[in-house]
Amino acid sequence: MNTVVATQLSPTIQELNLEKYVLELEVDGLTVVPPEVHGVPMERFDAMVNLLLTRAEEMVGCAFSLDKGPRSDVVFPADANTLAAMSGEHGEPSQFLIQRLASYHRVFRDLAINPIAVALIRHMVGERATRFSSHNSFVKWQGDFGYGKGLGLHADQTAMPLPWGRRALTANANWCLTDYTRQGGAFAWVPGSHKQGTRPVQPRASEQAVPVEAPKGSLLVFHGATWHGAYPRLIPGMRLSIANYYRHAMVTSQEDIKGSFDQALSEDCDDPALFRALAGFGDEFPYSEPNQPVPSALQ
Repeated sequence: MNTVVATQLSPTIQELNLEKYVLELEVDGLTVVPPEVHGVPMERFDAMVNLLLTRAEEMVGCAFSLDKGPRSDVVFPADANTLAAMSGEHGEPSQFLIQRLASYHRVFRDLAINPIAVALIRHMVGERATRFSSHNSFVKWQGDFGYGKGLGLHADQTAMPLPWGRRALTANANWCLTDYTRQGGAFAWVPGSHKQGTRPVQPRASEQAVPVEAPKGSLLVFHGATWHGAYPRLIPGMRLSIANYYRHAMVTSQEDIKGSFDQALSEDCDDPALFRALAGFGDEFPYSEPNQPVPSALQ
């Protein structure tokens, strides 16, 4: 006998008319939200691109351009391609991360609390349980190897013990700052894989993978159990994206946001109360000072 599990839609999902995207998350484990739905204007994407190219130059020591990538040869530390190494493959990476974006500029803090993205993430993780995990940018350029034949396929909640249930333990909002195309190094994923409730099985996973081809300005939202990775970029130029990663409150965050983020910055964003809640500034755990009452002896 088959058991049908009903999907509960929050008032927020219904008010924002996000039922279509929730259905895709439930069935496929990933949905693509266009700019006219999430509401972030294209000029803001242009501003983020410029900020990230400037930051990339500061970090690496050479200029970057969207049409050519790094303007000098770059070299990585040994074994930097960790996702390829997971499947026993070794090759020179052609991307790196710009991390801690919410500390870098207000535009990235506003993106992390985009109402459409947060509503979809909370649908998967839980209305009151959703917290930030990290805010990073993938800076990617032409390179034949990428993550290797295995495409770096993984599930974001892979560190969590099995079995996984229907509830997402982590979830991701991936913002396309440039076009996503197969030749341009698009996101790779396996539709419906979140229902497997386990880590990817190779080579079946890479054989089933398909690209997400979406224009600049698109928002990819996906479940923490969805198998995903990326194709190598085979054409000149760059693929820029921002990964705002969220977690259940009982899951350890990637970035120590509660402990190391300048909490005063949370006031400089579109919705300070929402930012503070997702950052977990008011959470009881983890505590740094004793937080339980202690009795006193009567004199």
